[in-house]
Amino acid sequence: MASTRHRFHSASPNLLRAGFMFVVFTAIFAGFCVISCNGLYEDQVGVIDWHQQYIGKVKHAVFHSQKSGRKRVIVATEENVIASLNLRRGEIFWRHVLAETDVVDEIDIALGKYVITLSSSGSVIRAWNLPDGQLVWESFLDGSSSSKSLLSVPVDLKNDKENAILVYGRGWLNAVSGIDGELLWRTDFSIGSEDTEVSIERIDLSPDRESIYAIGFIGKSSVAVWVVNPGNGQIMKHEVATYDGGLSLDKLIVTKDTLVALDSARSTIITSSITNGELSLQQTTLSSLLEDFSSEAELLLLKFVGAFALKVDSHILLIKVGNTCSELYLLEKVSEPAIISDGLLLSPEQQAFAVVQHLDKNRVSLTVMLDDGQNNEILKEIVELDPQRGILQKVFINNYLRVDMSHGFRALVIAEDHSLALLQQGEIVWSREDGLAEIIDATTAELPLESDGVSVADVEHNLFEWLKGHLLKLKATLMLASAEEIDVIQARRLNNAEKTKMTRDHNGFRKLLIVLTKAGKLLALHSGDGHIVWSQLIPAFRKTEECQAPSVLKVLPWRIPHQHALDESPAVLIMGKCGLGPDNTGILSFVDSHSGKELESYRLSYPISQVIPLPMTDSTEQRLHLFVDNNARAHLFPRTNEALSMFLKQMSNIYLYFVDIEKGSIRGYGINNQDMSDMVFKDYCFKTRELWSVLFPSELEKIVATVTKMSDEVVHTQAKVLTDQEVLYKYVRKNVLFVVTVSPRAAGPIGSTAPEEAWLVAYLIDTVTGRILHRVTHQGMQGPVHAVFSENWVVYHYFNLRAHRYEMSVIDIYDRSHADTKNVLELMLGHHNLTSPISSYSHVDVEVKSQSYFFSPSVKTIATTSTAKGITSKQLLIGTIGDQVIALDKRFFDPRRSQNPSPAEREDGILPLSEGIPIFPQSYITHSLQVEGLRGIVTVPARLESTCLVFVYGVDLFYTRTAPSRTYDSLTEDFSYALLLITIVALVIAIIVTWVLSEQKELKEKWR
Repeated sequence: MASTRHRFHSASPNLLRAGFMFVVFTAIFAGFCVISCNGLYEDQVGVIDWHQQYIGKVKHAVFHSQKSGRKRVIVATEENVIASLNLRRGEIFWRHVLAETDVVDEIDIALGKYVITLSSSGSVIRAWNLPDGQLVWESFLDGSSSSKSLLSVPVDLKNDKENAILVYGRGWLNAVSGIDGELLWRTDFSIGSEDTEVSIERIDLSPDRESIYAIGFIGKSSVAVWVVNPGNGQIMKHEVATYDGGLSLDKLIVTKDTLVALDSARSTIITSSITNGELSLQQTTLSSLLEDFSSEAELLLLKFVGAFALKVDSHILLIKVGNTCSELYLLEKVSEPAIISDGLLLSPEQQAFAVVQHLDKNRVSLTVMLDDGQNNEILKEIVELDPQRGILQKVFINNYLRVDMSHGFRALVIAEDHSLALLQQGEIVWSREDGLAEIIDATTAELPLESDGVSVADVEHNLFEWLKGHLLKLKATLMLASAEEIDVIQARRLNNAEKTKMTRDHNGFRKLLIVLTKAGKLLALHSGDGHIVWSQLIPAFRKTEECQAPSVLKVLPWRIPHQHALDESPAVLIMGKCGLGPDNTGILSFVDSHSGKELESYRLSYPISQVIPLPMTDSTEQRLHLFVDNNARAHLFPRTNEALSMFLKQMSNIYLYFVDIEKGSIRGYGINNQDMSDMVFKDYCFKTRELWSVLFPSELEKIVATVTKMSDEVVHTQAKVLTDQEVLYKYVRKNVLFVVTVSPRAAGPIGSTAPEEAWLVAYLIDTVTGRILHRVTHQGMQGPVHAVFSENWVVYHYFNLRAHRYEMSVIDIYDRSHADTKNVLELMLGHHNLTSPISSYSHVDVEVKSQSYFFSPSVKTIATTSTAKGITSKQLLIGTIGDQVIALDKRFFDPRRSQNPSPAEREDGILPLSEGIPIFPQSYITHSLQVEGLRGIVTVPARLESTCLVFVYGVDLFYTRTAPSRTYDSLTEDFSYALLLITIVALVIAIIVTWVLSEQKELKEKWR
């Protein structure tokens, strides 16, 4: 037996080694395939994220629909976007987003190949290449006074400068070369009129195209015309005419060779011919044109040849000028709500214009008329529109030639919700939801639960598709897939039906993104691909006689059902006010998050200065809120006896504060529980009492930023256990306010003061007692300041004037009240006082750790990731001036970093200290994309503890998922289950084959 065992061990090693090598090779191959799949970043773009581009509300539009080249429309929007849109499908050919201060004034097309834009109050003029949007040239025009900005691109200027572009801005008339942007000449009209204000309203060409007319107001009762030589800019003639009754100075128009204005009472039309630069004022009363005239008139800034438009008594009047300026004829009378387009020249003698009227909530009529004064209706179409778009506000028309050589028309319309649509032949050719470029606030809501059963056929179909997909992935992993199959794999990944289902998923990835736009429209976007689930133009924020200028401010979660998730839908609260001033009364609207239906609304009798979500919910799972007015009175919602009873039990623990930036003060208040008058039980209104105040001397400090923690932030544990088993206790109380002040000289833009005169002071203030927990001064620093406050730390960004670089500082605050519990063993055995009641009025001994680092990019906003249980490490999400988002581990901002960390500190994850924060290409969660006009970052925890959902909004929208500590609690979506199954099967087969061969070999050895 001993020899037999010796022969067995000596005869089988090769066979066992071969089997072992096969198993190891199979495992390594499978592992390599899985690792390589995890490293595929390029084809993952668009799988778990999406990016949408918008332009905003259009205010200027110019059509370019020549026979050669692509048909397009050039637009400029209120978001300072210049874009070229495909006239057939509405997609963006090219787009440029200008700076927030570089407001676009006018646009036009020059020489058939350049898009000309005038911006910054007439001081910047640019030429963009029409096909691709490349900047051709840029010119800066100086000026000393503020004025209207006017742009004129002459089409047939009879002089040696046929390519000249006329620009009026900042008090000067400039002629700029259309080829290279060179300034040809400039003229100042204020010379000789220094004692009176000169306001140029129009720049026009003379009928013979041999001179330039500049028309405007001088003082309050005179109009003037300047005749300018187009060759050198010299003023050849200056004529002034005075109207004794005074003039309305807001608008003046010129149609053909006639000047039109209104008197100061807006009841008389003032006209004058400007031929040869001479003025002779004529007056026509509106009552002679409109018998039942009873209110003031308003000139509409529409461009017509030989006609003009007035708005009177809820009507729009189109008035034609006869052979002389005193002959005025009523061409068309349109009842509101209606809009009229600019005139469109069909020939030198004929022009067309469009009239759009609302017939009912979802139908509008588009009528195109001629200005010949006869039966001039040449086109009338009825178009059905989504009633949630609201009233149409503006229309631009364009013509095209049909096959029979007759004129066809298309209309570009802008609606109340700031959406854009092209109408043609009675249908909507395309539409764009460009109100999404103006999001002012956002929140999230859960999708409905999946309650319906699933059929056997659906299960079989889904199983077949699942197997088919994984077989394709396996072929791709083994490099056996064809190019067509690879395209199918990528298409299946991008168009995965699971991510767009309208029910919740077990990972918590599918949610509704509830966004509120400046137009007062609420939209629900699906987090899977960003498509619009529903949209609602909120009725409570529509313009009415009682409220002429409603505005929205904020959207908040109102009801989040947990116990009744199958029976009730979540709801959101939209808060706004009737007007733009701080004293305008508030408006509340409650909207169902699943359907978009407005549940109820309130028109309040007081302004809202602050809203405080309370940590209490009633039996219907509505969250209690306090709305604080300007008199520091707190109003409770919902207005029910149950909510009142719950609030009365907790009101002694509720505190609030006000920050007055102008006065440089912060004041804290508590609910006055001594005054239980009828106002409490009838109006649910509570008086407050001032408890403390912090005043910053105006000659030394000015408040520039205040930040608090998120009210729903989850902190997993207060204790932070170090490697040496020492315990630090985070100061995690929510009633802490971070305040940043700067010196008065440092409150301006960067570089406006010397480093010696600039300083920045950061405070941590307890909002219950007003106690200053910590104060730190940074000499030679100034804003702008951006900050984020989470758990027990705050990170803030500012500019270092001495180093000429941006910096970021971090403050960690720890509670030393638990210093008697110093090690993890006492914590585990329960020998601690973490569960003892905490009061802000008790003595608190805090320990602060801080550090500063250089940070290269300029910052627009900062946020932090949030997870379901607060276990996963944090990441800072930094929105840069380049409109991208960087995700940086909080460990980079650990104040305990040192140049030579000890082994224990390295085990704690402490990184070596460096003067700057490193930024890697992989840190950009927006990849190579830009979220133009980036304004905000919203983070939402998923059900998976490792994952955080990130929504970024600006002019564009971007959504993604991030895992700060990697996805340690789940497999990736592209994990190859088929490859794993094959690997397991191969391992089992290899073991069986090896065992059989080994047994056979042993038997043969025994028979020798």
